[in-house]
Amino acid sequence: MAAYVSMGEAHRRIAEYLNRFADAISYQDGKSLSRLLSFSSDSAALLSLADALNTFQDADRVIRQSDKYSQYVDILVPIFRALQSYRTGNLVESYVAFEKASNSFIQEFRNWESSWALEALYVIAYEIRILAERADIELASIGKTPEKLKGAGSFLMKVFGVLAGKGPKRVGALYVTCQLFKIYFKLGTVHLCRSVIRSIETARIFDFEEFPVRDKVTYMYYTGRLEVYNEDFPAADHKLSYALKHCNTKEDANIRMILKYLIPVKLSIGILPRTLLLEKFNLIEYSDVVIALKRGDLRLLRHALQEHEDRFLRSGVYLVLEKLELQVYQRLVKKIHILQKQKDPTKAHQIKLDVIVKALKWLEIDMDVDEVECIVSILIYKNLVKGYFAHKSKVVVLSKQDPFPKLNGKPVNS
Repeated sequence: MAAYVSMGEAHRRIAEYLNRFADAISYQDGKSLSRLLSFSSDSAALLSLADALNTFQDADRVIRQSDKYSQYVDILVPIFRALQSYRTGNLVESYVAFEKASNSFIQEFRNWESSWALEALYVIAYEIRILAERADIELASIGKTPEKLKGAGSFLMKVFGVLAGKGPKRVGALYVTCQLFKIYFKLGTVHLCRSVIRSIETARIFDFEEFPVRDKVTYMYYTGRLEVYNEDFPAADHKLSYALKHCNTKEDANIRMILKYLIPVKLSIGILPRTLLLEKFNLIEYSDVVIALKRGDLRLLRHALQEHEDRFLRSGVYLVLEKLELQVYQRLVKKIHILQKQKDPTKAHQIKLDVIVKALKWLEIDMDVDEVECIVSILIYKNLVKGYFAHKSKVVVLSKQDPFPKLNGKPVNS
């Protein structure tokens, strides 16, 4: 709620902000400038300025009549309008004004030779995304088409173009890329990530190692998620593992976000997480999946997928987990093999299909011999089982050497 401000106090607050803005540019103080643009921080200074602007309605004239401020009129006037609208809860108008100010800021940024203003640019890139998300919620609530986040994406592509050149400013390109990823994932337009990824990974002007660690972790997280969607699990494993290795160890929430995708990837290449890890980062939805893989319990796997279906679908990992059924079948056949070896070592490598049918029935899964033969054929084809069929006797004859090959960090053959 806006607080009452006298006319004199309002004028003082506005003049103080304008002086700090002009001085930050004059002294190339990027940190101070960034604080003056950070709306979503809801800082006391910016909220009190908004109250002052709603009291003193002639701030535009103050800016235009001063030689010190007038050179930044195209940034300051819309910034003030954006802040006023933000304070009164009119987020659509706030976004429109902030985008106008941001475009003007970019024009100035182009003319500054050094990279001193990168921190302020980061704030603008972040704020325009956050404001756009909130503006779209407002638009949707009144029955209008949410369109501001898409507009923010277009603006950030322009920013990326400004940074994607030679010189010290290029280190900011990865931060802007990560903001674009967040927009594209939110909008469900992840295919738009490809052109930006190509620019980052193939352009000679970029050296990935020169980017800040924070941005490299975020980049690897999002590109790792893309590899999960593409079912390129070795690439997903590499990228998500990089993100996990370099993530700040104090940021439990970020580690959990990475693990939410890395765990399904690891499972798909035969690497099981420890129970302690799942408990520490509250990822217990994977507990039964892991137990099912260890036991060869198809019923438990299907129950786990059904119980957490909404969560897995939202994360985009449901299909990855569903494909673990083949590993579960492999484990089931292996357990039967071990039991037979204990009972009669001479016939351990011969498993009747009917025995597998009975094991599945015990798990309350009804399959006939022909269906089981089909599944075992797939296991042999995918190199999860080494052996062959004696069709007349309905027996699968296992290889005496390594009948159940381990994945060893490689995905099941497609």
